[in-house]
Amino acid sequence: MRAVVLTTYGGPEHLSVRDVPEPATPQPDFVLIRTAAAAVNPVDLQTRAGLHAGHSAFGPPMVLGWDLAGTVTAVGSEITDLRVGDRVVAMSAQMATGRGTYAETVALPADIVARAPASLALTHAAALPLAGLTARQALDALALPEGSSVLITGAVGSVGGLAVQLARLRGLSVVAQVRSLGDEDEARALGADRVVDPDSLPEAEVDGLLETAGSPQAIRAVRDGGRAVSIVPTRVPAAERGIQVTVSHVEQDGPGLSALARLVDDGQVQLRIAREFAFEAAAEAHRTLAAGGARGKLLLLP
Repeated sequence: MRAVVLTTYGGPEHLSVRDVPEPATPQPDFVLIRTAAAAVNPVDLQTRAGLHAGHSAFGPPMVLGWDLAGTVTAVGSEITDLRVGDRVVAMSAQMATGRGTYAETVALPADIVARAPASLALTHAAALPLAGLTARQALDALALPEGSSVLITGAVGSVGGLAVQLARLRGLSVVAQVRSLGDEDEARALGADRVVDPDSLPEAEVDGLLETAGSPQAIRAVRDGGRAVSIVPTRVPAAERGIQVTVSHVEQDGPGLSALARLVDDGQVQLRIAREFAFEAAAEAHRTLAAGGARGKLLLLP
């Protein structure tokens, strides 16, 4: 089968499409999935550059990719809730497991797989897993009661945009921080009650901070004794004024992904797609994401 393989750590030029062995008949608790699309995420760029080499169990040559949407082609003997032909999504923690999704067929544990939203084109469903689970789990860690206010940085990014929508569904008042107020309309369309840029942050006003953009200074917007959760472990806000600061690391979670898919089908969460690339254009996709400014997911299609 064909896969996008990272041959050595470095720039996008080290990504190439190669023939690799097809996954074997699935283990009893695994399923085989024919890939419709895989999304490109910042963690893929970081892994490609070797930034996680010191604490990753796997190195080049390897297949990158955490997000997957596709169709089940085989199920292990212990699987009863998924069948051949099911449309599914999954998030695979590639850096830890070595099971990358930039491949025509992927073998994954069934407990991290969920049925894809029926209301979406299957390729577009690949935009949901990593960003959706990151936002959901970070909001869980923030644990703000209904009626609280939260500042979400990077509010029109992939994770931030979903966090804005999910926060509103939890009854939170959302202050969206964007890079410039030119993004105000998009942030409000996602559900933000108020939109600010880095120069107009409130001071000690909101109950919590969800930091998705690597902007640790945003903690100044949190009231004394409030809460902050960051998904950027390299730029964690310094605890101050009694504020509780936590780092949220996304975990594989099939049931959580199922809940997100239901929200999509109910029309309560919208996914945004910026552009689709063929596997052969994986290097271009990486360069596009690195350049910034994409409003929605970049997808790789076999």
